[in-house]
Amino acid sequence: MRWRIHSALGLLLLAAAACPAGAAQDGAGPAFTSVPELAAGFHSLYAQNFTEAREKFDAWKSQHPEEPFGDIAIAASYLFEELYRQGVLSSDYFLNEKRFLNGIDGKPDPARMKSFDDSIAVARKLARKRMTANAKDAEALFALTMAAGMESDADLMLRKQHMESLKRLKEANEYAKVLLVERPNANDAYVALGSANYIIGSLSGGARFMLWFGGIHGDKKLGMDQLGKTIDGGLYLQSYAKILLALAARREKQDALAQKLLLELSEEYPESSLFASEYAKSMGRIIPAQMHP
Repeated sequence: MRWRIHSALGLLLLAAAACPAGAAQDGAGPAFTSVPELAAGFHSLYAQNFTEAREKFDAWKSQHPEEPFGDIAIAASYLFEELYRQGVLSSDYFLNEKRFLNGIDGKPDPARMKSFDDSIAVARKLARKRMTANAKDAEALFALTMAAGMESDADLMLRKQHMESLKRLKEANEYAKVLLVERPNANDAYVALGSANYIIGSLSGGARFMLWFGGIHGDKKLGMDQLGKTIDGGLYLQSYAKILLALAARREKQDALAQKLLLELSEEYPESSLFASEYAKSMGRIIPAQMHP
């Protein structure tokens, strides 16, 4: 029973798959430089055009086979799609305490999860190869942060393998902290720290005390502030941080903040019924049937 309270951690740990912002030291790293093809792929991803997003990521990967970023982006598309299909990225999920703490009903799509696992494995292999040449390689650090964070997400929310997910949580946070030492302006990395801080801080005092013995700490306000850093200066994960902070704001009854962020998302992705319906919900409006995700 005590592990069930941790399943809520998984939702926000897709955010631990951080694509850090800022200029790369060599000026060419995809994690630190806005690449038009990748930016277009992430736009499609947030607009819930998942097949289109993967086509763009695959095209970029074919031209850069040694970069772990391509496989990380593809893995993110599979995980984001499964979370969307399961209704996790909504206030209906966030505001339902039972679902928020216990995870999805049923099981995830096996074919989609296999594709996710395969992409994660390739990304991790490429990242570790880079680490053999340079233990502080920023591209490798961000890829390993993302891989651990997304696996923790899948283990908690979708597979409900709580012990494994907590191991990945710690791993993701450790990589994110090392990355921020190397690149303090890697604002996307704050999604990893902010999401974990918020969710852990939302648990009961007894649950937080138990996690504290495992070296895992949480603070809701700090977590929301860290998500704000990604919104202010992130690269590929700005929109994801907005989604998370908007849903957290709804839980905290910070209606004005939630409405502001959801309006911005609905305007940036007008083709998405998800953000339009979530904005309407935050305003207390009736949701037309065609607006439901």
